[in-house]
Parts: sequence; C-alpha cells; structure tokens
Amino acid sequence: MSIETMLFGPAFLGIFIASILYVLFGQITVKKLRKNPETKDALGFEFISGWDVLNAAQALAFPKSWMKKLESSSLSAMYAKSELLRKHTTALDNILAISFYWILILSSTSLVLISIFQDLFLK
Repeated sequence: MSIETMLFGPAFLGIFIASILYVLFGQITVKKLRKNPETKDALGFEFISGWDVLNAAQALAFPKSWMKKLESSSLSAMYAKSELLRKHTTALDNILAISFYWILILSSTSLVLISIFQDLFLK
C-alpha cells in the first residue's frame, strides 16, 4: 500500500465528518440565526444556497482579530458579522462551528496537497 493511499483515507473520513457537521450546524445554529430578525441579514453574502452556513462557521471559528480585519476590508459584505453572531449563539453552537470549519478546511487542504504531490512526484 502506497503512502498517498494511506493518506487519502483519513482525509476522506474528515470530509465525511465535515459533511455531517455541516448539516447539523446548518439545522441547529444557522436556522436559528436566519429566524432572528437581528441576525438574518448578518450572515454575509450567499453565493449559492448554503453558503451562509460556511460564512457563519467561519465567523465563529476564526479568532476575533482575524474577523475584525476581514469585516473592515472592502469585501466586508461577503463575511458574516462575527460579534453579532457570537452574541446570539451558545457554547454548543461555537463548538459545532469550530469543529465543522476546521475539519473541513484541513481535510480539503490535505486532499488537494496529496493530489498535487501524487501528480508531481509519483508518475
């Protein structure tokens, strides 16, 4: 068994877990935020259906200093308002957001890097 085959398994498992957490976070947290009149317009720009789930997870998973920089940039409309979301979410919502977002980012990045490594060095 080759090294890239051994690395693909955990990365795909991460994507599978992130997919489950995406649905849970969307149904538990973002659904509640969409119904709240204060937060329904604070979820950022939605490119495609469900993108606000990613925006909300990013706003809750990134450190406050990073989000302040993103929210003060010229593209601030794309990002969710982190302070407002933090005010209207519970500790469970935050744990779910952090888990979902970082598992998704790390697994996706791993798959891309493994694919690039495989194409460049293992032909």
